[in-house]
Amino acid sequence: MPHITDVNSETDARHYLARLRMVEEIRVMALDPYNFEPRPISEEVLAVMAKIPRHRFVPEEEKFGAYGNFPLPIEHGQTISQPYIVALMTDLLELDKRHRVLEVGTGSGYQTAILSELAGKVYSMEIVDPLATAAADLLSKLGYRNVEVKAGDGSKGWPEHAPYDCIIVTAAATQVPQPLLDQLKPGGRLVIPVGGRMEIQKLYLITKDSAGLFQHKVIESVRFVPLTGGD
Repeated sequence: MPHITDVNSETDARHYLARLRMVEEIRVMALDPYNFEPRPISEEVLAVMAKIPRHRFVPEEEKFGAYGNFPLPIEHGQTISQPYIVALMTDLLELDKRHRVLEVGTGSGYQTAILSELAGKVYSMEIVDPLATAAADLLSKLGYRNVEVKAGDGSKGWPEHAPYDCIIVTAAATQVPQPLLDQLKPGGRLVIPVGGRMEIQKLYLITKDSAGLFQHKVIESVRFVPLTGGD
């Protein structure tokens, strides 16, 4: 993994301190008693988020807000998620280096980089072709070698590499795509926002037992761009 948080300039130092402030905000927000179900974010996830340069994953005109705890627009009408939500969804996967992960919705590649630090292999799909290309290029420049990015309809999964220990979807589906359920390993975990654009969306944790049966748990209310594809 690349050593991308070495502080060797004044600019690097500012970014590093901004990441530490961001992480502390996430830590506090996770335990807010007004959350649907307050729960701590693992220190392993927070350490990775303190390391990854989020400012590299946002457009130039948004870099001033790169470490704010809020979503930001990226190209082609898409967004980079609020850091707290990134941390929460990552934490729910309970990743380790033995895991193979499918990410649906590469976007700018920020969530992909976090998954890469925690999992053994990450397969990421993005339906917007230019975003897939740009994210793959950036992840390669930053030294992430355990990631494959593919342009395509993520609602259909990536069957060539299935089954997956974990699947994460970073856009809201009106219902959970059956191919993703089929491609999840027994014992696996799927994190996905569900709901329409004009509805209250819910973040779900779906687990699959050894018999292939699923359990669904609502984590909290969220707001994501819609998952497209599925034709």
